[in-house]
Amino acid sequence: MSTLFVLLDGASDNPVPQLDGKTPMDYADMPFLESVTEHTGVTDGRGYTHLFLNEFFTGEPPSIPRAALEALGLGLSMEDRTAYRLSPAVIRNGMIEWAYNAHEFCDVLVPKVREKLWMLDEYNPEIDFFLNGRAVLTMECDDVPDLPSPPIPAPFVEVPGRLGDMVMAVAEDLNGITNYPWGCGRLETPSKPYSCLGKMTAISDSPTPLGIFASFGHDFRLIQDMEDRFPAAKNALKKGNVFLHMDEVDEYSHQRDPMKKVGVLERIDELMEEHFSDQERIVYFVDHGTSCVTGEHLIMKVPFMTSFDIGLENGSYIPTAEVVPAVMRR
Repeated sequence: MSTLFVLLDGASDNPVPQLDGKTPMDYADMPFLESVTEHTGVTDGRGYTHLFLNEFFTGEPPSIPRAALEALGLGLSMEDRTAYRLSPAVIRNGMIEWAYNAHEFCDVLVPKVREKLWMLDEYNPEIDFFLNGRAVLTMECDDVPDLPSPPIPAPFVEVPGRLGDMVMAVAEDLNGITNYPWGCGRLETPSKPYSCLGKMTAISDSPTPLGIFASFGHDFRLIQDMEDRFPAAKNALKKGNVFLHMDEVDEYSHQRDPMKKVGVLERIDELMEEHFSDQERIVYFVDHGTSCVTGEHLIMKVPFMTSFDIGLENGSYIPTAEVVPAVMRR
């Protein structure tokens, strides 16, 4: 019987005043999850999804930087190339403010970045855009700058070289709005996943987890619409274990909208019941907290919940690297 791993990205949170002092997961009505997950535990969250997932599925932190992983997840070539994750941001008053409202202006930002891409022609650039104007850029370039990363606003750091010129050219035309690079790097030797997993299929709207599974040599599918991921996952379960990613939970947290976070958790529960009411092996898990009040990632203990007994007392703590081996032994 195949196992379905469901990541509720950033679902953990602090109590939210708007939700009567409850967390979104406690406030949300999720009868299917509650009915099938009789067995619960806690483990250690990590600051970013790729850090958690690599340790969760391999037992060790990733050696490949985030931008290079995402390039793999988008199918971009990384042979003798450096990758740069580009995130929508506003540069003003000496600060980088990460723009989680980029859905409001990505129809302007994306063509502007494409318009300025000629400035990098000497490096043979390739770029692919995904959710709300985010992008991964790869170039035949050795520059790997250490730059601030989201989600917390940070003092502005000038991006070196021609890439920095392009970033600022976009910002000058769009009153400070630009795509700012971070998580830069080249491919390194990937980690080896636990052999007990077999060959999995990963399904997500984000290249971050897909890049993790691409580095494993596993199958992966980029599916933007959340509702379309569920039937795809159900079909993939016929071939083996499946990883199903719910990135929207984290996204609405960054937008500081607790009711949207509650709403998407409840919709996920409805879709899980619709598509997986007969699935015997389900593992729900969370990678980190994301605050609906501040929009920041929260480093905290996070839950995992299973539809089958893995031999632990409910509420037991288990290190992140030991969860999958414990699950797959049963």
